[in-house]
Amino acid sequence: MPKTAAYAAQNAHSPLAPFSIDRREPGPDEVLIDILYCGVCHSDIHQARDEWGGSIFPMVPGHEIVGRVAQAGANVRNFKVGDAVGVGCFVDSCRECAQCKAGEEQYCDQGMTGTYNSTERGSGAPTYGGYSTRITVDQAYVLRIPESIPLDRAAPLLCAGITTYSPLRHYGVKAGDELAVVGLGGLGHMAVKLAVAMGARVTVLSTSESKREAALELGAHAFAATRDKDTFKRLARSFDFVIDTVSGEHDYNAYLSLLKVDGTMVLLGVPEKPAPVAAGALIMQRRKLGGSLIGGIRETQEMLDFCAEHGVASDIELIGIESINEAYERMIKGDVRYRFVIDIASLENAA
Repeated sequence: MPKTAAYAAQNAHSPLAPFSIDRREPGPDEVLIDILYCGVCHSDIHQARDEWGGSIFPMVPGHEIVGRVAQAGANVRNFKVGDAVGVGCFVDSCRECAQCKAGEEQYCDQGMTGTYNSTERGSGAPTYGGYSTRITVDQAYVLRIPESIPLDRAAPLLCAGITTYSPLRHYGVKAGDELAVVGLGGLGHMAVKLAVAMGARVTVLSTSESKREAALELGAHAFAATRDKDTFKRLARSFDFVIDTVSGEHDYNAYLSLLKVDGTMVLLGVPEKPAPVAAGALIMQRRKLGGSLIGGIRETQEMLDFCAEHGVASDIELIGIESINEAYERMIKGDVRYRFVIDIASLENAA
């Protein structure tokens, strides 16, 4: 197969630049996908700059991949050439542990194989992500994109969408529940849309008063600025659920105080430093503090179908690959509503 055009980071300090990679011909159970769009996740920055440690270079980021099937192996039954498909955060798992058998591959005992910055099971070859023109993936880890979702706006659903949908389902959010979303970025805006579609009454909590109008436009029923000292007192014991999408340092105890008796706060963001949690914040109202990591293939497909049914898609800014380094800097500043998506057609000219 000819070399595949891509963009890669050569080390933790270099900007992303044109690169060529090898993609294998699809095996009997695999599909070759021509990539059309790839979302830009904040974890792309963390890993391309080795901020979490253990990065594998050269690195081709990207795990919010949408495209069309170009070739299908002899055993592939669920997809055919031309189908709109997606690939999310992982492309393989052990397939044998209890979690994999339950369709919760993200919690694989042996660890899931990341779409990029990982190594393939068996060959040990590095995995390369969606900042490229094509990818070969086992059919068991490929998603079908419903026709009603615009393909560019579907890409972030494969990470930001499932990262917020999974805890809403797992922790039992239902119509009529009072739910607060902390932060209004790539994750937060999807949490608002999905929770509203599920019938919850949603309040956005943000440090920035300037986010009020945007929150209400997304469908939130209310907004509160957390820099206002009265906010936490006024909203104490108001919510059944708090979905915390923030990765910056903040006081978990303050947000736990917003929960009713038996309320649940779910962490999706990963602050750099561990945050202290006071036992009393949980004990006094029998509150729960949990976490959630993306979702399995079964649940991700369920999420895509739910989004199609309810008219939910990500709000994006479409960019050419040549703007990716600028996009990284803008993401760090929070200057995007709410997800950058790369038009991969631009890669052919840039490479």
